[in-house]
Amino acid sequence: MQDQKTALVISAHAADFVWRCGGAIALHQEKGYAVTIACLSYGERGESAKLWKQDGMTLEAVKDARRAEAEAAAKALGAHDIRFFDAGDYPLELDRDAKFALVDLIREVQPTFMMSHSFYDPYNTDHMYATKLAMECRMIAQAWGHNPGQTVLGAPQLYLFEPHQTEQMGWKPDVFLDITPVWEKKKAAIHCMEGQEHLWTYYTNLAENRANHFRRNSGGQAGGRPARYAEGFQSVYPRTVDEL
Repeated sequence: MQDQKTALVISAHAADFVWRCGGAIALHQEKGYAVTIACLSYGERGESAKLWKQDGMTLEAVKDARRAEAEAAAKALGAHDIRFFDAGDYPLELDRDAKFALVDLIREVQPTFMMSHSFYDPYNTDHMYATKLAMECRMIAQAWGHNPGQTVLGAPQLYLFEPHQTEQMGWKPDVFLDITPVWEKKKAAIHCMEGQEHLWTYYTNLAENRANHFRRNSGGQAGGRPARYAEGFQSVYPRTVDEL
C-alpha cells in the first residue's frame, strides 16, 4: 500500500475538472496528495463552439487546442498527472476495453477519494454517463476476480462536483470546501480554457456564492470561517466514523 494519499478526478470533457473541482485539485496537491485527472474526451464536438466558429477548423485541430488548454490548466493547478482517453463526446461512449483501461487507472492510482459529475444532467448526458462509468469502474476495481494479481481497490468516496444550472440537476451538496488559499491557481486554470471564455465569470461568481454557504455552515454570524471562495460536493457513499 502506497504511503502518499491520492485522488482521481474523472472528467467527461477536457475543461470540466477546471470549473467544477479545480480548487479541490490545487488544495489537495498543496496538502501532499497526488491528484490524477482522467479526461474521457476533449469536448471537441459539443463544448468547443468558439473554436468551430473559426474558418478552416478541423476536428483534430480542436482536439489539439482543447488538450493544450487542459494540460496548461492542470499545470496551473499543480496536478500530479493528467490522462486523456480520447473517447469522443456528444455522445461520450466507452467500450469494454476502454472501461477496463479506466479500471486499470483506478487501481494504479488507488485513490483516497474520487470525483466526477452529477447523477443527472438533462442538458449534457455525457456528464451523467461519466459518473455512471466512475461508479461502474470503481465496482470492477474492487473485484478480486478482475485481473487477479493486481492490487484491488478499497472503498474511496466518490464526490459529485457541482453541475451547470444546478437546480435542474437534482444535485444537493453535503460538503463545502474552502478553496480561498488556492483561488489564484484556480483562476489561472480557468483562464487557460480559452475555448469557453463565456464561463469564466460564471464560475468565479459560483465560487463566491459557495463561500457564503461555507461561512454559514461553519458557524455563520456566530463565528464562521471567513472563506471567500469555495466549492460544493455531493458524496455518494456512506462515511464510516467513530464519533460525530
